[in-house]
Amino acid sequence: MKLAAHYNKASIIISVSVLLISAVVYYLTINHIVRQQLDSDLSEEVTEVIDYINVNHRLPKPIEFDEDLTTFKKTSVANFDTKFFDAPYANPKEKKTEPGRAVSALIKVNGDNYIVTIVESRENTEYLVQIISTITLILTVVLLVVLIVTNRYVLNGLWRPFYQLLDQVKWFSIADTNKIAAVETRVDEFSDLSDAVSKMSLRATTDYQGLKAFTENASHEMMTPLAIITSKLDMLIQDEQLGADQFAQITDIYSAASRLSRLNQSLLLLVKIDNNLLHDTEKQDIKTSILEKSQQFQEMLQNKYIGLNLALEPLEVNASKYLIDVLINNLFSNAIRHNKNSGSIKIKLSENKLIIQNTGDITPLQQDAIFERFYKSRTSDGTGLGLAIIKNICTLYHFEIKYEYADGMHSFIVVF
Repeated sequence: MKLAAHYNKASIIISVSVLLISAVVYYLTINHIVRQQLDSDLSEEVTEVIDYINVNHRLPKPIEFDEDLTTFKKTSVANFDTKFFDAPYANPKEKKTEPGRAVSALIKVNGDNYIVTIVESRENTEYLVQIISTITLILTVVLLVVLIVTNRYVLNGLWRPFYQLLDQVKWFSIADTNKIAAVETRVDEFSDLSDAVSKMSLRATTDYQGLKAFTENASHEMMTPLAIITSKLDMLIQDEQLGADQFAQITDIYSAASRLSRLNQSLLLLVKIDNNLLHDTEKQDIKTSILEKSQQFQEMLQNKYIGLNLALEPLEVNASKYLIDVLINNLFSNAIRHNKNSGSIKIKLSENKLIIQNTGDITPLQQDAIFERFYKSRTSDGTGLGLAIIKNICTLYHFEIKYEYADGMHSFIVVF
């Protein structure tokens, strides 16, 4: 859920809660005031009755009480506290019963005690309370609607620069020379964020370009002396005057130089894959690539007497031809190099999956480490980057790569 949605949700919940509580308190307050007013009117009615008795020395007649219902009940009680209470009011004109408010008090007439009860209609006051409550409810609904609309449009406008900046960050590539452009906003926090992100992208791009230039130059400069070393070693190896010890030492140097050259090329390839610098994406026929590799590795297979079993179905993927070639090449060579003499390799290509199985060491590889850079098994003489390159290619194209071991077979599975 977006931040604006969280804010809207909290704002509406708090507003509704406050408004509901306020409405209840407001209603109770109005109701209390109305009751107090009715009780005050009833007290005046009792006072008028007492004044009438003091002047006329008799009880007033019912017709003398407008619309109030007044009754007198003779009693022997000498002390009686005046009390107010709700009671039904029988409307004599409309001949219906309405909610009412009543008062009972003790009065004296010519030495006799009477309890006078006066009932007054509450219909008008109830109607007033209903009108006030309805108006309050309407105002509450209007306020909520205004609040929702305001939050929706005003906040969206305030957050627009943030989302513009976020889109730039999402699509930002360190390989591009363009930095993230600052966005125009009146919000200080977003303005500071925009400036910070813009400066950060500029520093990252500058550092990357410098590192990229250094890596490419270093790799290029390294290849020249390595080529010279390899060429000189080739000439020395062909010298018939070399002794056995000298030949062995030169062969070791030649192997180390070749390994260093492969390591340099592998590291440079990893840099290109990590930064997505290969853009020759087009449809690649995986079946054809596997058949080509099986022919290229035929001599290595025969040297180790390895049997090859192919079960291939047509499959095409969108990827770089060079990287697909590297992926299949590394998987194939890995299956041969870590195989045993007279072993076997099984390659199965289905609708969206490539499985390469090979015999080899009876000990399974470490699943949590085999795709890390410079990971090598005990018997490996490679650079330790082959599987890391495979992993990075799969990550680049959102393929899934996994390793399994069962029944003496090492399996590498690529799900396209």
